[in-house]
Order: sequence, then structure tokens, then C-alpha cells
Amino acid sequence: MTIRKKCPLSVLLTLLLVASSLTGCGKNAPATAPADPQESAAADAEQITEEAEPEEDIEAPADYHLVWHDEFNGDKLSEDDWNYEQHEVGWVNNELQEYIPSDEYAFVKDGELVIQPVKNVDENGKASYISGRVNTQNKHDYKYGWFEARLKVPEGKGFLPAFWMMPQEEEHYGQWPKCGEIDIMEVLGDSTSMNYGTLHFGEPHKQRQGSYTLASGSFSEDYHTFAIEWEPGVIRWFVDGEQYFETSDWFTAVQGEEEKPYPAPFDQPFHVILNVAVGGDWPGDPDESTVFDERAAMRIDYVRIFQKDSYDENVEKPVDELVMREADETGNYLHNWDFAEAEDLTDDVDWKFLQLNGGVGSAEIRDGMIIISTEDFGTEEYSIQLVQPEMPMEKGKKYKLSFEAYADEERQMKPAVTAPDVDWIRYFPDTPIDLTTDWQSFEFEFDMDQESDDNGRVEFNMGNQGSVATIYIRNVRLEQIP
Repeated sequence: MTIRKKCPLSVLLTLLLVASSLTGCGKNAPATAPADPQESAAADAEQITEEAEPEEDIEAPADYHLVWHDEFNGDKLSEDDWNYEQHEVGWVNNELQEYIPSDEYAFVKDGELVIQPVKNVDENGKASYISGRVNTQNKHDYKYGWFEARLKVPEGKGFLPAFWMMPQEEEHYGQWPKCGEIDIMEVLGDSTSMNYGTLHFGEPHKQRQGSYTLASGSFSEDYHTFAIEWEPGVIRWFVDGEQYFETSDWFTAVQGEEEKPYPAPFDQPFHVILNVAVGGDWPGDPDESTVFDERAAMRIDYVRIFQKDSYDENVEKPVDELVMREADETGNYLHNWDFAEAEDLTDDVDWKFLQLNGGVGSAEIRDGMIIISTEDFGTEEYSIQLVQPEMPMEKGKKYKLSFEAYADEERQMKPAVTAPDVDWIRYFPDTPIDLTTDWQSFEFEFDMDQESDDNGRVEFNMGNQGSVATIYIRNVRLEQIP
């Protein structure tokens, strides 16, 4: 899953995060890994011939056949197909829930799998949380295919439901993130109109992430279908049949050693995981608005897996070419830096305004500036955030970030330049600045000492810093110093 500031891509992590999301590779893995990837691949090939009993009402994607599915039409979760997981509080990502293997927290009812988080309060008023997490490891593991679930997510601050995948043999290429992780669906409980699809891999940890925002409604109000199409050398993400993200760019390696042959680590069988996390680094903790009734449950109508008759694994890794944005005639890498254009602040082009982890606000471009109004500053510094990605950060170069800003009353704001694709490291760290009620000019110089990156991101973080005072920003520049 993700970490902090995506915590969007826009955050991770908006913001780191996060993988978000260190969810992977925490389970007990087999004592020994397969000795030879080629032997493992030969065994995997047998799965391609597997085919489930045909279902008249299940339509397979073009060129695919059904290999396994669960429509949850029985009266209990089949333990021939699913494993209940058990994990202590804080096992990953500082999450608050304990996962207990019980049909009290993951159960079948009315043709659905229901994963139901529960809140308990002791005599001293201290809250604790229990939730459910199930997987198909060693029961239904597949290499390549179309993996799909129709479901409805919970709504409420602090919930993080997930439909995702991990390797059958997590030690095959090494512990997370070397083993790889595929997140098909992650929706923050306080932002249920946006879904994140993420790939975690590598050492050092890297991720590729896309997001899908509903034009209307939310993923907690109605059922939606989430899917990936995974083929040798490419993975595509879908919501309700619409593709919104694709990547072929990944690797795995042990620190200090050569990379494993591509398409490792995504050339081994993976299994499905379904869970609802409570609290943690990315969603933040529940608050007084969070209810633990039926609105806290994730409801899964079905899980279906399809495969093609065969796959050509003779693929080559794409050449990793950095596409560096050109500066304008003044040397500025930012687009619409003077806010002359009233652009769409909800898309992924140029400026984007984000509300995360309880943040509630609005943004407006007017009179050569952007105006950020806040109703609730949320639980994180990035809960109210203005960002622009695709900043060309070149190793060994020096940069200058400058802008003008003021607020309706004295308050703080934290600018930064971050790396959404590289574990949300900071090229220029989150730096508190004191805004007054008069325009001030701010200027920061920093050295780029990390590997070159064509997707750095300028951020203005305006959440959870003790004030909801409106902020005004203009004349934003990021330039390379000769």
C-alpha cells in the first residue's frame, strides 16, 4: 500500500509517504525460497492451462478465460480458498488495528464478503481496534492475468480499505520492497471519490502510481469494479472498465548487486489480499466523526481471475529515459507560474489542489495569484496542499525555489520539493516559513545530490499547522542556478 505523501500522488504517500504504504512482506514467509527462477517459471506455466467451471453470467475480458472466482454465495468464507491473517497492532505503517482470524471481522453475508472493523473502548476510555484481513496465498496464486473485484468501500476518517497482491513466495527476490507489491485499489475513508493504483518494487524502494477520481458520487456510495491486467512487462489499472494507468518501468535488486533479470519481481505467482486498515501513516487516525457501524465495512461482491491461453515472457526492459521538462525563456521550470491562466486544479496537469486526511478547503486562481481557503486543516501538514509535478531535477546541479506569499492572519506554511516516484524523499526539505498579512518574498537554494529525476514535485503544505487563515501565493519559480 502507500506511504505518507502520496499519499497521493499528490501525495503521498501525498505524501509520504506513502505507499503507500508499507504493507508488504510482513507475513511469515517460507523458510526457503525457490532455488531457480526458471524452475519456478516452469511450474507456473501449468497454471495457464487451469480453467474454472464456466459461468453463464460471467463475461471474460477479450482473449481471456476464467481460472478462479468467488461470488461469496455461500453462508461462510471458504477456507479452501481463503486464509485468515493474524497481526498485532502497529505491524505495518503504525496502523491501529489488530487483525484477528475470525468470521466476526471477515464474513460472508447476503452474497458478499464483508470486512468489518470494530472499535472497543475500555473502562478507562482507551480505544482499540480489530479488523479483518484475508488472502489466497498457496491456494490461488497466479502469474499474469486479469484480476478483478467488485466492491464498495467504507467511509470515515482513518479507514484504508485495500484490494492488492503480494508474491506467493515473498523471499524469492527478498523482503519488501524487493519482492514487489501490486495495489489494485486503495481509497482513503475521508476521500472516497479517489482511488489509487500503485506498484512497489526495488531497492531502494520506488513506486509507480496512478489515481482515478469519480466524476460524481463516491466509491463508498455504490459498488465499482477495480481491476489490473498483468502481462509480462506491463501492468494496467482499470476502474469500471476504464484504464487510468499503465507502467512497464520497474526493477528489483539487492543493494550493491546487479538488478535481477527483467521483468522481475513481477514474473512470479502473486495472490490476492483484502483488508481494511484503521489509522496509520497514510490515512491518519479515526476521529470523533468516524463511526464503526455498517458504514465502516468493505463489501466485496466478487473476486474473479482470468488468464490468457499463453504468455510470451521474452520481454525486454524499457530503456529508462528521463524526459526532462524544458525551462521557459526566463529559466523557470514551472508552468503557469504567474497564475495568468485559471486552470483546472483537480487534474494532473500543472497545478493541482489536494485535500487529504481530513483537510477541507478550496483553491481559486484570480488576479495573478492563487488563493487557498481552508475550512479544516486536517490531521497532516499535507492535508491542504498545492503541488506541481514533472520538475526536472538533475544530479549535481543547484536550484532555487522562490515565490511571494501572505495570509489573512499570521500563520505558517511549508514549501518543499519532493520525489513522488522515489519513496517521497526530499530534494528540498519541508521548510516552515512565517507568513504575515503583507506580501513577502521567499527564496531558497538547494543542491540536488540524488540520482536525476524527471518527476520532482513542488509542494506548498498548508494543513495542520495551527491555522485556517487564507493564503495567497504568486510568482512561483523553480530554476537551475548556473
